[in-house]
Amino acid sequence: MDELTTRIDELLDEAGITSSRALITRILLSGIQLGQDRTDRLDLKIASSALSEMRDAFRLFQPYSDVPKVTVFGSARTRSEDPLYRSARGVATELAERGWMVVTGAGPGIMQAAAEGAGEKMALGVSIRLPFEEKPNAVVAKDAHSVEMKYFFTRKLMLVKESSGFICLPGGFGTMDEMFELLTLQQTGKAEPTPIVLLDAPGGTFWQGLERFVVEQLIPAGVISPDDFDRVLVTDSPEQAVTRITGFWRNYDSLRWVDDVLVLRLKNTPTDAEIEALNVEFAPFVASGRIERSDALPAEVSDRDRVHLPRIALRLRQREVGGLYRLIDALNALPSAD
Repeated sequence: MDELTTRIDELLDEAGITSSRALITRILLSGIQLGQDRTDRLDLKIASSALSEMRDAFRLFQPYSDVPKVTVFGSARTRSEDPLYRSARGVATELAERGWMVVTGAGPGIMQAAAEGAGEKMALGVSIRLPFEEKPNAVVAKDAHSVEMKYFFTRKLMLVKESSGFICLPGGFGTMDEMFELLTLQQTGKAEPTPIVLLDAPGGTFWQGLERFVVEQLIPAGVISPDDFDRVLVTDSPEQAVTRITGFWRNYDSLRWVDDVLVLRLKNTPTDAEIEALNVEFAPFVASGRIERSDALPAEVSDRDRVHLPRIALRLRQREVGGLYRLIDALNALPSAD
């Protein structure tokens, strides 16, 4: 293995690769080991295609890494005359005007509406090759702002990984799959907190049915926590959807766990009085100690991780993700955030 690593190192030199060499070496070694394991040809095709698709998607998104993005999910079967179509187009237009890029599955229906609303320059698409569905919509296809995927799992990764907010309009199995994966990633802490909006047509009741199912079935059954749905806004107002997406980042910037300490990075420093008020309101969610202002912790300094920002630190009780969302909302509402 040492000899193989040395030969890979020489190959990286020839290719002019100077950064992240340990990770590149690990990728190449994994590929060689798949061959040594006599991995089945179909399994190799899956691994090869997945890696190739991720590379294409990374290249698509890289030029826009500093631009906030929102992903819009919804049915490919929604017609242009449907009020849902107009809602999707309107919310995308408003977000694009505020500097947000709109990411869709690059298909027809709600995806087409959101791409139209965002416009060519502000729309990005991650399409899927399906035998019975239409090709990527023209808004994202004509400007090379899209990438095509073979596998749903690589597509969902890119639709979720790059965005700082999500809007789900009514849809079928695919939309529900995407929406529930979002909630699962948030509930389990596998993804950082982000705003999630379930947007209906004016007067629509589609998502209210889901909310009733959560309240009447899932919570009483004990399979989710009572506040797990607190992270979601159910609304029929595109204006409220935009306010939720943009307002979530008004003061809150990011978080990091350092051992059992949760660090929340902010855009503005909270006052002493605000810290005291937070401790009173959120005492039930703190496992021990208090919510305190904090300098960047040693691990953050070592990684140069947002060290210039003010922050607070606390020990959050396990499974209090809903409480974390309410804390973020409270931080965004502080007078010091103005």
